[in-house]
Amino acid sequence: MKWVGKAVGGLLGWLAAGPLGAALGVLLGHQLDTQGFGGAAGDLAGIGERFFRSTFHVMGYVAKADGRVSAQEIAAARAVMAELHLTGDQIQQAIACFTAGKESDFELAAELAALAQACRGRPDLTRVFLEIQMRAAIAGNDLQGPVRPLMSRVAAALGVSPFELAHIETVLRIQAGDFRGARARTSHGTRTADLAQAYEVLDAAPEASDNDIVKAYRRQLSRHHPDKLKARGLPESMMAHAKQRTQQIIEAYDLIRERRGMS
Repeated sequence: MKWVGKAVGGLLGWLAAGPLGAALGVLLGHQLDTQGFGGAAGDLAGIGERFFRSTFHVMGYVAKADGRVSAQEIAAARAVMAELHLTGDQIQQAIACFTAGKESDFELAAELAALAQACRGRPDLTRVFLEIQMRAAIAGNDLQGPVRPLMSRVAAALGVSPFELAHIETVLRIQAGDFRGARARTSHGTRTADLAQAYEVLDAAPEASDNDIVKAYRRQLSRHHPDKLKARGLPESMMAHAKQRTQQIIEAYDLIRERRGMS
């Protein structure tokens, strides 16, 4: 079962490269360090194995949602495996799970129920799981056809609201579009789009008061600031991402402040 621990570590390391990864990775790492997921090492190994297998089972199922698995969807799954830095054996495990998920007799409801039970009381885990699935689904077919409603079903089965799922998708798409550097663009239409993205980055409503905007900025900065994340257990290897996320938050706040005329 040693591969399970390495795979879970790989999941956290890979997620730290995503728009939600730093906060989620730190929360998971903190929970592991302080609580051991509420159980013994054997319990943790079981949770890790379930998480790993469910990740690629469901990924395969989603890829087959329209009746066939395209080359782009296979490439998206392979990209996840590569970014996780899986070993050869782990890749074979992942491929086997992905293939099993594509089979007509695969029971999605039972898989999600088992995953939900394993993640019970650990919402951070289900959010990480959905981020991985959403990343693969966006890269695989851009949530076209039956994939989007299927992702909604997966989220609902894991207790994640449509609003939260939509926010995950939005922030992932902002990341893919590279929000950083947006202030260098000057056309009115582009700046308007950038402003909307800035509110998403801060997780604040456009109609929020200036005071609430400041609070949202401070909250996000506190969650992602490299020094605080390091103090909470984020490894040195992930500091670069933490710095990038901090810069993204600062740029979003600066753009909102400029457009509002805030001092």
